[in-house]
Amino acid sequence: MSAHSALKALGPIKIKTIADTVFEELHQQILSLELPPGTKVSEIEVAKALGVSRQPVRDAFFRLSQLGFLLIRPQRATVITKISEKAVLQAKFVRIALETACWSAAMEVITGSQLEELEALLDEQKAAALASDQKLFHALDDDLHRQICCIAGHEYVWNLIREQKSHMDRVRFISLTTGAAERAYNEHVVLIDALRERDKVQLEAGLSGHLGRIGQVLAQIRAEKPQYFQEKSA
Repeated sequence: MSAHSALKALGPIKIKTIADTVFEELHQQILSLELPPGTKVSEIEVAKALGVSRQPVRDAFFRLSQLGFLLIRPQRATVITKISEKAVLQAKFVRIALETACWSAAMEVITGSQLEELEALLDEQKAAALASDQKLFHALDDDLHRQICCIAGHEYVWNLIREQKSHMDRVRFISLTTGAAERAYNEHVVLIDALRERDKVQLEAGLSGHLGRIGQVLAQIRAEKPQYFQEKSA
C-alpha cells in the first residue's frame, strides 16, 4: 500500500466542538443522576453555568431529545425524561448481542500482555468498589468493555453499544449504590478467566448473566425510586 493510500485509510480527525462538549457534560450528568429524571433545565441557565453561548446548548438539547433523555416543550419547561422500562430492556437485548460477538472475537486473538492489562484494570475496579466510589467504578466498568471491543478489532462497535446502553446506565448507576459494584467486579473476574482459558461456554453464560441482570433488578429499583420512572403505559 502506498503512503498516500495509507493516509486516506486513516480518515479525517474529528475535532470536538463546543456543542459536543456541552452534550457530553449534560449526558454524563443525566446518566449519573446528577440531573435526575424530572429535573427542569433551561438553555439560559446551562449556558451561563458552562460559560458558553445558547446555540451549542440548543444543539446539545436537541441531540439529547433525539436520544430520549430530554423532553423539549415549546413555551414550557424542558425536562429530563423519566426512565423508560421498555427502552432499558431493548438496550439490554442489543448490548448482549453486540458484546457477545465482540468478546467471542476477542477470545480468538487476545494476547498475554492484553490479559495483564485487563487484570490491572480489574485491580482498579476492586479498589473503587471497596471505596464505594460508584462514579469511578462505572467509568472503569465501561473501560473494560470498551477494551474488549478494541482487542476484538471492532472498536467502532463500542460507539454503538455506548449509545444503546445509555438507557441502561441510569438504572445501572442506581444499582451500583445498592452494593452491586462488588458483584459486577466478581463477574468481570469470571469473564476474564473465561478469556484466559478460551472457555466459550463459560464466557457466553457469564455475559448473559452479567449484562442481563438489569432486567432482573428493574422491578426492585423501580420500587425503590418510583419517581424516576415513567408510568408503564407511557
